[in-house]
Amino acid sequence: MNAAELVSEMRSRGVSVYLDGGRLRCSGPPGAVTEEIRRALTTHKADIAAALSQPPRRASPAIQPTSGSVSPPRMSYAQKRLWFLDRLEPRSASYNIALALRLIGELDRGAFEAALDEIVHRHDVLRSSFVERDGEPVQVIRASSKIETPVVDLAGVEASRREAEARRLLREEASRPFDLAEDPLLRWLVIDLGCNETREPEHIVALTLHHIVSDGWSTAVLTREFAILYEAFAAGRASPLPPLSLQYADYATWQQEWLRGEMLERQLAYWRNELSGALSVLELPTDRPRPRKQDHSGATHRFVVNEKTTRALRTLGREENATLFMTLLAAFQILLARHSGQTDICVGSPVANRRLVELEDLIGCFVNTLVLRGDVSGNPSFRDFLARVRETALGAQEHQDVPFERLVEELQPQRDPSRSSLFQALFVLQNAPASELKLSGLRIEPMATSSGATKFDLSLSVIEHDGQLFAQFDYATALFDAETIAGLADRYVALLAGIVADPLCRLGDLPMLDADELRRVLFAWNAARQDGPSDMCVHELFEKQATLTPDADAVVFEGVCLTYRELNVRANRLAHRLIAAKVGVETVVGLCVERSLEMVVGLLAVLKAGGAYVPLD
Repeated sequence: MNAAELVSEMRSRGVSVYLDGGRLRCSGPPGAVTEEIRRALTTHKADIAAALSQPPRRASPAIQPTSGSVSPPRMSYAQKRLWFLDRLEPRSASYNIALALRLIGELDRGAFEAALDEIVHRHDVLRSSFVERDGEPVQVIRASSKIETPVVDLAGVEASRREAEARRLLREEASRPFDLAEDPLLRWLVIDLGCNETREPEHIVALTLHHIVSDGWSTAVLTREFAILYEAFAAGRASPLPPLSLQYADYATWQQEWLRGEMLERQLAYWRNELSGALSVLELPTDRPRPRKQDHSGATHRFVVNEKTTRALRTLGREENATLFMTLLAAFQILLARHSGQTDICVGSPVANRRLVELEDLIGCFVNTLVLRGDVSGNPSFRDFLARVRETALGAQEHQDVPFERLVEELQPQRDPSRSSLFQALFVLQNAPASELKLSGLRIEPMATSSGATKFDLSLSVIEHDGQLFAQFDYATALFDAETIAGLADRYVALLAGIVADPLCRLGDLPMLDADELRRVLFAWNAARQDGPSDMCVHELFEKQATLTPDADAVVFEGVCLTYRELNVRANRLAHRLIAAKVGVETVVGLCVERSLEMVVGLLAVLKAGGAYVPLD
């Protein structure tokens, strides 16, 4: 990829690129600057530095502190939308962000609580609540707030039951909703597990925040600051963190003042063109009818893409000047198109939306969601389709400043309470796992936890680690069974393998069944052979049964029944008409009729006349 594409890709990963005293520097969340990016930066260093030294095409004003000068504090577009969604579905856990860590070793609870208090003191947004005044949401920032850290003692619980009980508590904590007007919008829970088999103390620490005050990047900021503060306080030192020069409310004020007028119109014009026409609603086959109101109950299915396929995907991306994000997104859109039968596929994808260096150390809801539209019409080759996806992704990154909620307001899609607006499937690529958290005297192990809720019909999240892709589908349990999603994951893996094997293959010809599923479809599901008389045809077997049980029910449709005698009489009557019309051996008769009693009469009559029937749709 060239220098401009590299910068766009880095920004999509939340990495900021800037000049510092003439030297090129970059910063981002832990692990986001991968070895591949470092090599590309070395290659394009001069071009990027030259581009950054030029006056920007659209200069944005610097963010200024507004504390005390704006009352009440401004809310960002994202906060307003999350408040509105909370009013639509009060006391929902759909927008809870949950983390859990297992701490092995001696936990200094005094330092632990002091570190939490200092973080809440540093970040105003963590002391915020959101109330309604005159029909509008208003942010209220408390001067101080003490976050309680309840401790659940499981040390006395039988060892065989202790882990299961701890995980039950984690699920319960993650799924407990917040009250945006009253509660602190983050909470901690400490689970004391007593001593393990090696006589080391063990604790599980659970953190839950509402999305209105945080996002994925923010949790990395929070855990990094916690580690620094815990170490300092445990050693009896003061906080080494410098005071913050800005707060989230300053960003919210800046966002609303900058993103308006000509600037907003330029960005909106791009999206109006990109999402013009009627957007297709994703119609995946579901296991159950869709509820009239969206049900956010969800579950997760995890799977792995092996090292061989992962390496081949990277090679293919380099050959096509495409990133791994673009390649995996293209495959996901193909998967959705093949299952839905649609050619216009819209997928959402989050971006960190922290393009300004001064926002990197703030906690708050900055993340934005882009709508990436895929056109699979014409059955192109994967290589040609990837070029389309690449162009779409780069354009979206360049116009990522329009808040998703503002885009919905602009496009005004037809509201459907059973679905999310503009897209129903989400794709996320995390380019590297979070850096390992280290604390003196403690071994730390991350734990999987979930609120048991999902915002969309289907979400695919992928993270690259140790040369493999670790992926998971989060899905709406009101629509899909676990077996269905497991099959979808198997087909995505098979599709990726087929893509790297033949990138020139047409999309409709790409394989989606692995060897096991292919064997199951072709043989296991068709192992229905039954031995019968080899000297009799189907209609003759039917006539024999009609003689044996003339009054038994032969066929039932919509409450109407025909006995074997009645069905045989009707079929004979029609067969005579067909014979009179010269139907006989080698004659093909079209049968164009909906599923009905008449359909069965017709196919038997054709066979009785000696012909062959061809069902027509």
